[in-house]
Amino acid sequence: MKQYKYLIVGAGIYGATFAHLAEKQGKKCLVIDKRPHLGGNVYCENIAGINVHKYGAHIFHTSNKEVWDFVGSIVEFNRYTNSPLACYKGKLYNLPFNMNTFYALWGVKTPEEAKAKIDEQRKEAEITEPKNLEEQALSLVGKDIYEILIKGYTEKQWGRKCTDLPAFIIKRLPVRFTFDNNYFNDAYQGIPIGGYNKLIDGLLFGIETKCNTDFFENREYFENIADKIIFTGKIDEFYHYRFGRLEYRTVNFETQLLDCANYQGNAVVNYTERAIPYTRIIEHKHFEFGTQPQTVISKEYSSEWKEGAEPFYPINDKKNSALYQRYKDLADKETNMFFGGRLAEYKYYDMDKIVDLVLNIKNI
Repeated sequence: MKQYKYLIVGAGIYGATFAHLAEKQGKKCLVIDKRPHLGGNVYCENIAGINVHKYGAHIFHTSNKEVWDFVGSIVEFNRYTNSPLACYKGKLYNLPFNMNTFYALWGVKTPEEAKAKIDEQRKEAEITEPKNLEEQALSLVGKDIYEILIKGYTEKQWGRKCTDLPAFIIKRLPVRFTFDNNYFNDAYQGIPIGGYNKLIDGLLFGIETKCNTDFFENREYFENIADKIIFTGKIDEFYHYRFGRLEYRTVNFETQLLDCANYQGNAVVNYTERAIPYTRIIEHKHFEFGTQPQTVISKEYSSEWKEGAEPFYPINDKKNSALYQRYKDLADKETNMFFGGRLAEYKYYDMDKIVDLVLNIKNI
């Protein structure tokens, strides 16, 4: 009989939720992570009493009551509502595109005026079969919204011109004809009171964990201490990159502690002009309505992933999707291995979708 029922590689949302549910059923787990902390990308670092989202802003939102009740049973959530701003050439616009945005752009005050303006610009574009992201955006929302709020930000995010990006990246662009700055349409939304570490610590309470522990540095040992392995890392790395490497975008953070109580008045401000190198500035204290005398901001810079960097966003184009499918075919043949999460499934997931996936795994 082996020492553990499950070895869980990766202590992010997926691994922590799986371990929590397995332990509740009396199945002994070991959770390992190569980072010096638990929590994966939701880990928060405390700076001057502020919970800093070390790997970028994370806002929990869902319309799934089962998921909301589950995370709420672990930690209490606050009422934070994501209402980002976009800054273009010194002027601020509300996101998502709504009546406040259209008033700032054109001075229109009614939904009919806004719809007419968008329809006019869509017709001017004269695009019926979009061949790239730029044409897709122009055909959906017209020139002004595209050039001011989409083009520069998207090119920084992906490191490619919009004319070189596939149209399917933006199948639709949400346009809201109300004065509503709530970015999400979900029924539930918030941040764990005390930060995401509270959620992860609650999920992993009483479960054996090891940080600074790389599965690949001692692979033979780890493959033989548990009946089954839950792997949440990079699927191509698991298979020694035998078919080649999957591509990712990564994000670098320039974080500063400032001697002011309030830097930008909002948690998230996107910078949509191409000339500004960072994509957005996060002011972390606003996620938890902080009143500390200082503030912490993070400027985010998007770039191509290289070895040693954190892989953030899968590049789900045709080439990478075909490559991932070859790895998935190998994974599907495994009998004591289970691959789950953003890196293992080469798919961008919101946090609630990850929790829902794990809650619906049969026979944990």
